[in-house]
Amino acid sequence: MSAEQNSAVGEQPSAKRKKAAKGSTVKPVKAAAKAKAKSATKTAAKAATAAKPTAKPTAKPAAKPESHLAMVRRARRINRELAEVYPYAHPELDFRNPFELLVATVLSAQTTDLRVNQTTPAVFAKYPTPEDMAAAVPEELEEAIRPTGFFRAKAKSLIGLSTALRDRFDGEVPGRLEDLVSLPGVGRKTANVVLGNAFGVPGLTVDTHFGRLVRRWKWTEQEDPEKVEAEIAAIFPKTEWTMLSHRVIFHGRRICHSRKPACGACPIAHLCPSYGEGETDPEKARKLLKYEMGGYPGQRLSPPADYPGKPAPARIE
Repeated sequence: MSAEQNSAVGEQPSAKRKKAAKGSTVKPVKAAAKAKAKSATKTAAKAATAAKPTAKPTAKPAAKPESHLAMVRRARRINRELAEVYPYAHPELDFRNPFELLVATVLSAQTTDLRVNQTTPAVFAKYPTPEDMAAAVPEELEEAIRPTGFFRAKAKSLIGLSTALRDRFDGEVPGRLEDLVSLPGVGRKTANVVLGNAFGVPGLTVDTHFGRLVRRWKWTEQEDPEKVEAEIAAIFPKTEWTMLSHRVIFHGRRICHSRKPACGACPIAHLCPSYGEGETDPEKARKLLKYEMGGYPGQRLSPPADYPGKPAPARIE
């Protein structure tokens, strides 16, 4: 073999070694670079995540305010459901004629209808007509109505209104609002009670129970009785006013009490925006029910024939 051939043969292994050496150098470098880049990417991602504020739980969107139309529909539905709960709703004062109802309503201020009903039989026996009461000796009338409280002021009003009935209305109770409120001690509430229950003239009785419930139900935010009356009158047909008053007052006395409503026993809880203000446990709530709803006597000594409860006791306890 010639020197040149020998030289050529000798160079071939040397080239392979060089190539192998070159390959062994490039691959580790590329792998290291790629690993370094990947590590840098992860580090950057972690840094970005750490820098980003922790997302707070999405807050539940606030309930959309109830529209006036929706409120009116809910109010009318409450009235319909109360009509099913209290089909026997009625005025809870015992009376036989407009004069007795007028007197009983005046006496009912700042006391219970039960106390009035236990007091009026003796009063009506002694003073059956406006003429009789107008001629009453103040001290004797005061003593007769003493159990109802504020007896001096009430006696003054009763003698005053009886005198007005005798002198201005021929001894008859008038059937017009403007005439009734002109009598001493007679306001719109008393006038509407008489008109609605003695004359069949629709009227809203805005007493403490009525005002409390219509505000709880978000029918109005008004506190003044006349403004409450005006706003509620705009929600319901006139034909519903008298019975609506009875149903709301019945509900307020039996279930939706002032201090501790029996929410857990309320048949219209699903329609009440104030549900939860009172006792929600059904068993505990049932113990708060009053009158016939709780198995106790009502307020009238002579209740209507369809009343499902027991008559009230005649004696004052």
